[in-house]
Amino acid sequence: MSLLQLSDYLLFTAFVCYLIALVLFGGAIKPTKVAHAPVSAEKWGKLAVTVTIIGFVANLGYFITRWMYTGHAPVSNMFEFTTAFGMFVVGAFIVSYFMYRVAALGIAALPIAILIIGYAAMFPREVSPLVPSLQSNWLTIHVITAALGESILALSAVAGLIYLLKHVNLKKASKERFFLEAVMFSLVLVIGFVVSSITFSAMGYSATYQYTNKEGNTSVIEYHNPAIFGMNDYVEVKLVDAKGKSYEPVVEADRSFQPLMEMPPLVNAKKLTTVFYSILFGTVIYLLIRLIGRRSISAMVQPLVQKVNSSLMDEIGYRAILIGFPIFTLGALIFAMIWAHEAWSRFWGWDPKEVWALITWLFYAAFLHLRLSKGWEGKKSAWLAVIGFAIIMFNLIAVNLIIAGLHSYA
Repeated sequence: MSLLQLSDYLLFTAFVCYLIALVLFGGAIKPTKVAHAPVSAEKWGKLAVTVTIIGFVANLGYFITRWMYTGHAPVSNMFEFTTAFGMFVVGAFIVSYFMYRVAALGIAALPIAILIIGYAAMFPREVSPLVPSLQSNWLTIHVITAALGESILALSAVAGLIYLLKHVNLKKASKERFFLEAVMFSLVLVIGFVVSSITFSAMGYSATYQYTNKEGNTSVIEYHNPAIFGMNDYVEVKLVDAKGKSYEPVVEADRSFQPLMEMPPLVNAKKLTTVFYSILFGTVIYLLIRLIGRRSISAMVQPLVQKVNSSLMDEIGYRAILIGFPIFTLGALIFAMIWAHEAWSRFWGWDPKEVWALITWLFYAAFLHLRLSKGWEGKKSAWLAVIGFAIIMFNLIAVNLIIAGLHSYA
Protein backbone atom coordinates (compact mmCIF):
# COMPACT_ATOMS: atom_id res chain seq x y z
CA MET A 1 0.00 0.00 0.00
CA SER A 2 1.40 3.39 -1.01
CA LEU A 3 1.35 6.44 1.23
CA LEU A 4 -1.21 8.01 -1.10
CA GLN A 5 -3.59 5.07 -0.68
CA LEU A 6 -3.04 5.10 3.06
CA SER A 7 -3.86 8.81 3.21
CA ASP A 8 -7.12 8.18 1.33
CA TYR A 9 -8.11 5.41 3.76
CA LEU A 10 -7.29 7.63 6.74
CA LEU A 11 -9.41 10.45 5.36
CA PHE A 12 -12.33 8.09 4.82
CA THR A 13 -11.90 6.74 8.36
CA ALA A 14 -12.00 10.28 9.73
CA PHE A 15 -15.16 11.03 7.76
CA VAL A 16 -16.91 7.94 9.13
CA CYS A 17 -15.81 8.71 12.69
CA TYR A 18 -17.22 12.24 12.42
CA LEU A 19 -20.56 10.82 11.25
CA ILE A 20 -20.68 8.36 14.16
CA ALA A 21 -19.63 11.05 16.65
CA LEU A 22 -22.42 13.32 15.38
CA VAL A 23 -25.00 10.65 16.25
CA LEU A 24 -23.41 10.13 19.66
CA PHE A 25 -23.49 13.85 20.41
CA GLY A 26 -27.17 13.75 19.58
CA GLY A 27 -27.56 11.16 22.35
CA ALA A 28 -25.59 13.38 24.71
CA ILE A 29 -28.03 16.28 24.43
CA LYS A 30 -31.31 14.54 23.58
CA PRO A 31 -33.95 15.43 26.18
CA THR A 32 -35.02 12.47 28.25
CA LYS A 33 -37.18 11.83 31.32
CA VAL A 34 -35.03 9.03 32.71
CA ALA A 35 -34.03 9.65 36.32
CA HIS A 36 -30.32 9.28 35.65
CA ALA A 37 -30.35 11.32 32.45
CA PRO A 38 -27.40 13.61 33.41
CA VAL A 39 -25.15 10.61 34.00
CA SER A 40 -26.28 8.98 30.76
CA ALA A 41 -25.76 12.21 28.83
CA GLU A 42 -22.26 12.55 30.28
CA LYS A 43 -21.37 9.03 29.14
CA TRP A 44 -22.73 9.73 25.66
CA GLY A 45 -20.66 12.93 25.55
CA LYS A 46 -17.44 11.14 26.57
CA LEU A 47 -18.00 8.45 23.96
CA ALA A 48 -18.80 11.05 21.30
CA VAL A 49 -15.69 13.14 21.92
CA THR A 50 -13.55 9.97 22.03
CA VAL A 51 -14.77 8.96 18.57
CA THR A 52 -14.24 12.54 17.39
CA ILE A 53 -10.64 12.46 18.59
CA ILE A 54 -10.07 9.14 16.81
CA GLY A 55 -11.41 10.72 13.63
CA PHE A 56 -9.22 13.78 14.10
CA VAL A 57 -6.12 11.61 14.58
CA ALA A 58 -7.00 9.74 11.37
CA ASN A 59 -7.53 13.07 9.62
CA LEU A 60 -4.16 14.30 10.85
CA GLY A 61 -2.65 11.01 9.66
CA TYR A 62 -4.10 11.67 6.19
CA PHE A 63 -2.51 15.14 6.20
CA ILE A 64 0.92 13.85 7.25
CA THR A 65 1.02 10.83 4.91
CA ARG A 66 -0.07 12.90 1.91
CA TRP A 67 2.60 15.46 2.80
CA MET A 68 5.21 12.66 2.92
CA TYR A 69 4.05 11.32 -0.45
CA THR A 70 3.92 14.63 -2.30
CA GLY A 71 6.94 16.23 -0.65
CA HIS A 72 5.03 19.42 0.05
CA ALA A 73 2.24 20.53 2.37
CA PRO A 74 -1.10 19.22 1.05
CA VAL A 75 -2.71 22.65 0.70
CA SER A 76 -1.98 23.43 -2.94
CA ASN A 77 -5.39 22.73 -4.51
CA MET A 78 -9.07 22.79 -3.58
CA PHE A 79 -9.18 19.16 -2.44
CA GLU A 80 -6.17 19.51 -0.17
CA PHE A 81 -7.02 22.92 1.26
CA THR A 82 -10.65 22.08 1.95
CA THR A 83 -9.85 18.80 3.72
CA ALA A 84 -7.28 20.66 5.84
CA PHE A 85 -9.90 23.29 6.63
CA GLY A 86 -12.37 20.63 7.75
CA MET A 87 -9.69 19.03 9.93
CA PHE A 88 -8.90 22.35 11.61
CA VAL A 89 -12.60 22.96 12.29
CA VAL A 90 -12.78 19.64 14.16
CA GLY A 91 -9.56 20.46 16.00
CA ALA A 92 -10.96 23.80 17.12
CA PHE A 93 -14.13 22.08 18.30
CA ILE A 94 -12.21 19.46 20.32
CA VAL A 95 -10.25 22.18 22.13
CA SER A 96 -13.45 24.11 22.87
CA TYR A 97 -15.20 20.97 24.13
CA PHE A 98 -12.54 20.30 26.73
CA MET A 99 -12.67 23.95 27.76
CA TYR A 100 -16.45 24.25 28.11
CA ARG A 101 -17.88 20.69 28.04
CA VAL A 102 -20.79 21.70 25.80
CA ALA A 103 -21.99 18.74 23.75
CA ALA A 104 -24.32 20.95 21.70
CA LEU A 105 -21.27 22.43 19.95
CA GLY A 106 -20.73 19.04 18.33
CA ILE A 107 -24.22 19.07 16.84
CA ALA A 108 -23.32 22.20 14.83
CA ALA A 109 -19.53 21.87 14.40
CA LEU A 110 -19.36 18.29 13.13
CA PRO A 111 -21.99 18.70 10.37
CA ILE A 112 -20.06 21.72 9.09
CA ALA A 113 -16.80 19.73 9.09
CA ILE A 114 -18.53 16.75 7.43
CA LEU A 115 -19.98 18.98 4.71
CA ILE A 116 -16.61 20.66 4.13
CA ILE A 117 -14.82 17.32 3.75
CA GLY A 118 -17.63 15.95 1.59
CA TYR A 119 -17.33 19.08 -0.54
CA ALA A 120 -13.58 18.51 -0.83
CA ALA A 121 -14.05 14.91 -1.93
CA MET A 122 -15.76 16.09 -5.12
CA PHE A 123 -12.57 17.74 -6.40
CA PRO A 124 -9.75 15.90 -8.22
CA ARG A 125 -7.34 14.43 -5.68
CA GLU A 126 -4.57 13.47 -8.10
CA VAL A 127 -1.06 14.60 -7.21
CA SER A 128 0.50 16.84 -9.85
CA PRO A 129 3.72 18.91 -10.00
CA LEU A 130 3.43 22.35 -8.45
CA VAL A 131 3.52 25.44 -10.62
CA PRO A 132 6.44 27.76 -9.80
CA SER A 133 4.33 30.20 -7.76
CA LEU A 134 3.34 27.35 -5.40
CA GLN A 135 6.87 26.16 -4.76
CA SER A 136 7.39 28.29 -1.69
CA ASN A 137 7.56 27.69 2.06
CA TRP A 138 5.70 30.97 2.49
CA LEU A 139 2.73 29.45 0.68
CA THR A 140 2.61 26.63 3.24
CA ILE A 141 2.82 29.08 6.14
CA HIS A 142 0.24 31.40 4.55
CA VAL A 143 -2.36 28.74 3.75
CA ILE A 144 -2.09 26.70 6.95
CA THR A 145 -2.24 29.80 9.15
CA ALA A 146 -5.17 31.24 7.20
CA ALA A 147 -7.07 27.92 7.38
CA LEU A 148 -6.39 27.67 11.12
CA GLY A 149 -7.67 31.20 11.67
CA GLU A 150 -10.78 30.53 9.59
CA SER A 151 -11.49 27.32 11.51
CA ILE A 152 -11.46 29.19 14.82
CA LEU A 153 -13.69 31.87 13.33
CA ALA A 154 -15.98 29.04 12.19
CA LEU A 155 -16.31 28.01 15.83
CA SER A 156 -17.72 31.46 16.59
CA ALA A 157 -20.36 30.86 13.90
CA VAL A 158 -21.17 27.48 15.45
CA ALA A 159 -21.79 29.11 18.83
CA GLY A 160 -23.75 31.91 17.16
CA LEU A 161 -25.93 29.48 15.23
CA ILE A 162 -26.75 27.55 18.41
CA TYR A 163 -27.62 30.82 20.15
CA LEU A 164 -29.95 31.83 17.33
CA LEU A 165 -31.60 28.42 17.12
CA LYS A 166 -32.49 28.73 20.79
CA HIS A 167 -33.67 32.34 20.82
CA VAL A 168 -35.30 32.96 17.44
CA ASN A 169 -39.06 32.45 17.60
CA LEU A 170 -39.76 29.96 14.82
CA LYS A 171 -43.52 29.94 15.42
CA LYS A 172 -43.92 33.54 14.29
CA ALA A 173 -43.13 34.85 10.82
CA SER A 174 -40.21 37.28 10.99
CA LYS A 175 -37.03 38.33 9.21
CA GLU A 176 -34.97 36.46 11.80
CA ARG A 177 -36.81 33.20 11.12
CA PHE A 178 -36.41 33.67 7.37
CA PHE A 179 -32.67 34.35 7.53
CA LEU A 180 -32.04 31.54 10.00
CA GLU A 181 -33.71 29.09 7.64
CA ALA A 182 -31.67 30.61 4.80
CA VAL A 183 -28.54 29.60 6.73
CA MET A 184 -29.82 26.02 6.98
CA PHE A 185 -30.69 26.09 3.27
CA SER A 186 -27.14 27.15 2.40
CA LEU A 187 -25.79 24.13 4.29
CA VAL A 188 -28.09 21.86 2.28
CA LEU A 189 -26.69 23.37 -0.94
CA VAL A 190 -23.31 21.86 -0.06
CA ILE A 191 -25.05 18.49 0.09
CA GLY A 192 -26.49 19.36 -3.32
CA PHE A 193 -22.96 19.85 -4.67
CA VAL A 194 -21.91 16.43 -3.40
CA VAL A 195 -25.03 14.68 -4.73
CA SER A 196 -24.86 16.36 -8.15
CA SER A 197 -21.17 15.52 -8.53
CA ILE A 198 -21.76 11.87 -7.59
CA THR A 199 -24.78 11.65 -9.90
CA PHE A 200 -23.05 12.91 -13.05
CA SER A 201 -19.93 10.90 -12.21
CA ALA A 202 -22.01 7.72 -11.90
CA MET A 203 -23.62 8.54 -15.26
CA GLY A 204 -20.16 8.84 -16.78
CA TYR A 205 -21.15 12.18 -18.28
CA SER A 206 -18.47 14.02 -20.25
CA ALA A 207 -18.69 16.62 -23.00
CA THR A 208 -15.72 18.42 -24.52
CA TYR A 209 -16.09 21.81 -26.22
CA GLN A 210 -13.61 23.59 -28.43
CA TYR A 211 -13.79 27.38 -28.36
CA THR A 212 -12.21 29.51 -31.08
CA ASN A 213 -12.01 33.23 -30.36
CA LYS A 214 -11.85 36.13 -32.81
CA GLU A 215 -8.03 36.03 -32.85
CA GLY A 216 -8.09 32.39 -33.95
CA ASN A 217 -6.83 30.97 -30.66
CA THR A 218 -8.52 27.79 -29.49
CA SER A 219 -9.05 26.23 -26.10
CA VAL A 220 -10.68 22.98 -25.06
CA ILE A 221 -12.87 22.66 -21.97
CA GLU A 222 -14.31 19.38 -20.72
CA TYR A 223 -17.62 19.51 -18.84
CA HIS A 224 -18.68 16.72 -16.49
CA ASN A 225 -22.28 17.92 -16.43
CA PRO A 226 -24.57 19.34 -19.16
CA ALA A 227 -23.19 22.75 -20.08
CA ILE A 228 -25.33 25.71 -19.04
CA PHE A 229 -22.73 28.49 -19.24
CA GLY A 230 -20.05 28.91 -21.90
CA MET A 231 -17.22 31.36 -22.58
CA ASN A 232 -17.94 34.84 -23.91
CA ASP A 233 -16.42 36.60 -26.96
CA TYR A 234 -16.19 33.37 -28.94
CA VAL A 235 -17.56 33.10 -32.46
CA GLU A 236 -17.40 29.33 -32.85
CA VAL A 237 -18.41 26.59 -30.43
CA LYS A 238 -17.97 22.98 -31.46
CA LEU A 239 -17.87 19.58 -29.85
CA VAL A 240 -14.66 17.64 -30.46
CA ASP A 241 -13.99 13.95 -30.19
CA ALA A 242 -10.98 12.25 -28.60
CA LYS A 243 -8.91 12.86 -31.76
CA GLY A 244 -9.69 16.56 -31.82
CA LYS A 245 -12.01 16.32 -34.83
CA SER A 246 -15.06 18.57 -34.59
CA TYR A 247 -18.58 17.29 -35.06
CA GLU A 248 -22.13 18.51 -34.61
CA PRO A 249 -23.68 17.88 -31.18
CA VAL A 250 -26.01 14.91 -31.11
CA VAL A 251 -28.03 14.96 -27.91
CA GLU A 252 -29.26 11.36 -28.18
CA ALA A 253 -25.77 9.90 -28.59
CA ASP A 254 -23.61 12.32 -26.61
CA ARG A 255 -26.12 13.49 -23.97
CA SER A 256 -24.69 16.98 -24.34
CA PHE A 257 -25.78 20.33 -25.71
CA GLN A 258 -24.46 23.77 -26.45
CA PRO A 259 -24.05 26.18 -23.50
CA LEU A 260 -27.24 28.19 -23.08
CA MET A 261 -25.56 31.38 -21.80
CA GLU A 262 -22.21 33.05 -22.43
CA MET A 263 -20.10 34.43 -19.59
CA PRO A 264 -17.50 37.24 -19.54
CA PRO A 265 -13.80 36.25 -19.27
CA LEU A 266 -13.79 37.09 -15.55
CA VAL A 267 -16.17 34.19 -14.89
CA ASN A 268 -15.19 30.52 -15.07
CA ALA A 269 -18.14 29.19 -17.08
CA LYS A 270 -17.43 25.53 -16.39
CA LYS A 271 -17.33 25.97 -12.62
CA LEU A 272 -20.35 28.27 -12.68
CA THR A 273 -22.23 25.42 -14.34
CA THR A 274 -21.21 23.18 -11.43
CA VAL A 275 -22.54 25.77 -8.97
CA PHE A 276 -25.82 25.93 -10.93
CA TYR A 277 -26.38 22.18 -10.58
CA SER A 278 -25.38 22.31 -6.91
CA ILE A 279 -28.11 24.89 -6.30
CA LEU A 280 -30.60 22.87 -8.36
CA PHE A 281 -29.92 19.58 -6.56
CA GLY A 282 -29.63 21.30 -3.17
CA THR A 283 -33.01 22.98 -3.61
CA VAL A 284 -34.66 19.66 -4.46
CA ILE A 285 -33.08 18.01 -1.39
CA TYR A 286 -34.17 20.91 0.81
CA LEU A 287 -37.76 20.66 -0.43
CA LEU A 288 -37.76 16.90 0.18
CA ILE A 289 -36.55 17.42 3.75
CA ARG A 290 -39.26 20.02 4.31
CA LEU A 291 -41.87 17.71 2.78
CA ILE A 292 -40.87 14.71 4.90
CA GLY A 293 -40.36 16.69 8.12
CA ARG A 294 -43.39 18.93 7.52
CA ARG A 295 -41.57 21.86 9.09
CA SER A 296 -38.47 23.96 8.60
CA ILE A 297 -35.01 22.51 9.23
CA SER A 298 -34.49 25.14 11.93
CA ALA A 299 -37.59 23.86 13.75
CA MET A 300 -36.31 20.28 13.49
CA VAL A 301 -32.99 21.19 15.10
CA GLN A 302 -34.24 23.70 17.68
CA PRO A 303 -35.28 21.12 20.36
CA LEU A 304 -31.68 19.89 20.52
CA VAL A 305 -30.33 23.23 21.76
CA GLN A 306 -33.00 24.30 24.25
CA LYS A 307 -30.90 23.39 27.29
CA VAL A 308 -27.68 25.18 26.28
CA ASN A 309 -26.38 28.09 28.32
CA SER A 310 -26.99 31.21 26.21
CA SER A 311 -24.40 33.34 28.02
CA LEU A 312 -21.80 30.62 27.53
CA MET A 313 -22.57 30.42 23.79
CA ASP A 314 -22.13 34.18 23.53
CA GLU A 315 -18.82 33.97 25.38
CA ILE A 316 -17.53 31.11 23.22
CA GLY A 317 -18.40 33.00 20.04
CA TYR A 318 -16.67 36.16 21.23
CA ARG A 319 -13.53 34.40 22.47
CA ALA A 320 -13.25 32.42 19.24
CA ILE A 321 -13.10 35.66 17.27
CA LEU A 322 -10.61 37.18 19.71
CA ILE A 323 -8.30 34.23 19.01
CA GLY A 324 -9.12 33.56 15.36
CA PHE A 325 -8.96 37.15 14.12
CA PRO A 326 -5.21 37.76 14.78
CA ILE A 327 -4.33 34.31 13.41
CA PHE A 328 -6.38 35.02 10.27
CA THR A 329 -4.68 38.42 9.98
CA LEU A 330 -1.26 36.78 10.00
CA GLY A 331 -2.17 34.02 7.53
CA ALA A 332 -4.56 35.67 5.08
CA LEU A 333 -2.93 39.10 4.92
CA ILE A 334 0.63 39.39 6.25
CA PHE A 335 2.01 35.97 5.26
CA ALA A 336 -0.05 36.12 2.05
CA MET A 337 1.61 39.41 1.09
CA ILE A 338 5.06 37.95 1.71
CA TRP A 339 4.24 34.99 -0.51
CA ALA A 340 2.69 37.24 -3.17
CA HIS A 341 5.86 39.32 -3.31
CA GLU A 342 7.96 36.19 -3.69
CA ALA A 343 5.67 34.69 -6.36
CA TRP A 344 4.63 37.77 -8.35
CA SER A 345 7.01 40.53 -7.17
CA ARG A 346 4.25 42.60 -5.58
CA PHE A 347 2.56 42.61 -2.17
CA TRP A 348 -0.96 43.41 -3.37
CA GLY A 349 -2.69 43.15 -6.74
CA TRP A 350 -6.45 43.33 -6.16
CA ASP A 351 -6.89 39.69 -7.16
CA PRO A 352 -10.43 38.45 -6.28
CA LYS A 353 -9.12 36.20 -3.51
CA GLU A 354 -7.08 39.05 -2.07
CA VAL A 355 -10.06 41.37 -2.14
CA TRP A 356 -12.30 38.88 -0.33
CA ALA A 357 -9.62 38.18 2.26
CA LEU A 358 -9.55 41.92 2.93
CA ILE A 359 -13.36 42.07 3.08
CA THR A 360 -13.33 39.21 5.62
CA TRP A 361 -10.71 40.98 7.72
CA LEU A 362 -12.63 44.27 7.66
CA PHE A 363 -15.84 42.49 8.67
CA TYR A 364 -14.33 40.87 11.75
CA ALA A 365 -12.57 44.10 12.65
CA ALA A 366 -15.98 45.79 12.54
CA PHE A 367 -17.40 42.97 14.68
CA LEU A 368 -14.83 43.58 17.41
CA HIS A 369 -15.44 47.33 17.22
CA LEU A 370 -19.20 46.92 17.61
CA ARG A 371 -18.78 44.37 20.39
CA LEU A 372 -16.32 46.44 22.42
CA SER A 373 -17.58 49.98 21.82
CA LYS A 374 -21.30 49.49 21.13
CA GLY A 375 -21.96 46.53 23.38
CA TRP A 376 -23.37 44.31 20.65
CA GLU A 377 -23.98 41.01 22.44
CA GLY A 378 -26.53 38.22 22.27
CA LYS A 379 -28.46 38.01 19.02
CA LYS A 380 -26.56 40.85 17.33
CA SER A 381 -23.22 39.22 18.06
CA ALA A 382 -24.53 35.80 16.99
CA TRP A 383 -25.83 37.12 13.67
CA LEU A 384 -22.51 38.85 12.95
CA ALA A 385 -20.61 35.61 13.68
CA VAL A 386 -22.83 33.65 11.28
CA ILE A 387 -22.53 36.34 8.58
CA GLY A 388 -18.75 36.35 8.98
CA PHE A 389 -18.57 32.61 8.35
CA ALA A 390 -20.87 33.04 5.33
CA ILE A 391 -18.30 35.49 3.92
CA ILE A 392 -15.55 32.91 4.50
CA MET A 393 -17.55 30.22 2.72
CA PHE A 394 -18.38 32.57 -0.15
CA ASN A 395 -14.65 33.10 -0.59
CA LEU A 396 -14.00 29.36 -0.44
CA ILE A 397 -16.80 28.32 -2.81
CA ALA A 398 -18.00 31.14 -5.05
CA VAL A 399 -14.75 33.07 -5.51
CA ASN A 400 -12.71 29.90 -6.03
CA LEU A 401 -15.19 28.26 -8.39
CA ILE A 402 -16.62 31.14 -10.38
CA ILE A 403 -14.30 34.15 -10.53
CA ALA A 404 -11.07 33.76 -12.50
CA GLY A 405 -7.86 35.18 -11.06
CA LEU A 406 -4.29 34.43 -10.03
CA HIS A 407 -5.61 31.88 -7.53
CA SER A 408 -7.53 29.96 -10.18
CA TYR A 409 -4.99 27.11 -9.91
CA ALA A 410 -6.85 26.18 -6.71
